[in-house]
Amino acid sequence: MFASRTRTALAWAAGGLLAAGCGTGGPPPSEDAEARPHGHVDGAQETAQPQWRLVAADTGDGSLHLIDPATEEVTGLGTAPGIQEAATDGRFAYLGAGDTVTVLDSGTWAVDHGDHAHYYRAEPAILGEVEAGGGLRAAGDTAVTALASDAGAGILDRAALEDGDIARAVAIHGGGALLPRGERLVAADAGGAVRVLDREGAPVGTLDARCPDPRGQALTRRGAVIGCSNGALLVTGEGDSLDARTIAYPDGGADPVAAFHHRPGAPVLAGRAGDEGVWVLDAGAGEWTLLETGPAAAVSAAGEDLPVLVLGEDGRLRAYDPESGEQTAQRRLMEGAGARGAPEPVIRIDTGRAYVNDPAADAVYEIDYNDDLRLARTFELGFSPDVMVETGW
Repeated sequence: MFASRTRTALAWAAGGLLAAGCGTGGPPPSEDAEARPHGHVDGAQETAQPQWRLVAADTGDGSLHLIDPATEEVTGLGTAPGIQEAATDGRFAYLGAGDTVTVLDSGTWAVDHGDHAHYYRAEPAILGEVEAGGGLRAAGDTAVTALASDAGAGILDRAALEDGDIARAVAIHGGGALLPRGERLVAADAGGAVRVLDREGAPVGTLDARCPDPRGQALTRRGAVIGCSNGALLVTGEGDSLDARTIAYPDGGADPVAAFHHRPGAPVLAGRAGDEGVWVLDAGAGEWTLLETGPAAAVSAAGEDLPVLVLGEDGRLRAYDPESGEQTAQRRLMEGAGARGAPEPVIRIDTGRAYVNDPAADAVYEIDYNDDLRLARTFELGFSPDVMVETGW
């Protein structure tokens, strides 16, 4: 179900699984190490600002492309035929083609040390393939990435990925959700049970909570979030002191969300609520808000006190206040969106901009969501950006 097709590192180095602050707690550094700048990473350039990149794929010919908003450079990265979907853990893009996933190192990432962060850029590279199913979801930290699908999940060694290898720790069969949290992994299975696993996938306990029909997952500063048919499960705490509580949907609400979309790390999440509109979850406040927008082609949330963006099937992008539900801005971007049988657009949000792909127009739109949805730039491409993720976080 989930096997590496590249050179596999069979042993995990203990140091690679311990992700602490800027120091490792290991032996004293050598003179060469002491001469290196703080935060140095071999083979990468450290920068003062985040290095966002968009990874896009044309489902027609399988071509992979990297869009650098800072330089406006578009780079071809080869092909991976049959791509239908994409997910990312912030650095690595996972491009799903049915029962296989192409793993791409986008060459840009951030390391958060709490009071400061380091930003890096390096050369992108295709690392290889793993086996997985549809409904691809990725969630990672500095030690592991949990790559889940409707068929099951696998745990990838992050240190091995950074070295160019795909090392699988374990395969977890069956659908559900899988997220890293506080040096553990939280797994919700199709039956509703919520288990706690160690970093190699071995069970170490259960949580006193249930998540019927798990759907959607997200990592936020407030905790790990798993969507359930009755609401959202918020998992907080660290190590062996994990805690879970259910944030129930309001009575008489719309359909449950199938997937969460948000700015990476932000505790405000958005998801489509059937034909009625958009659910907004404030994980910090523990509250749901239903935006009665009608059918949406794509949604995402920028964060606390920031707008929720909704792309309607009419091709208009609208901004909403996440608390009041009031529409605050709108802009026509495309003729129509979400047509049956056509690739669906997505909204990817970072700390300053949002990016919306328009497969029919071979374009990506850069939106300033803090300036009444101003269209900052249009990237006109020579390919159809049918699936797209943003990396650099």
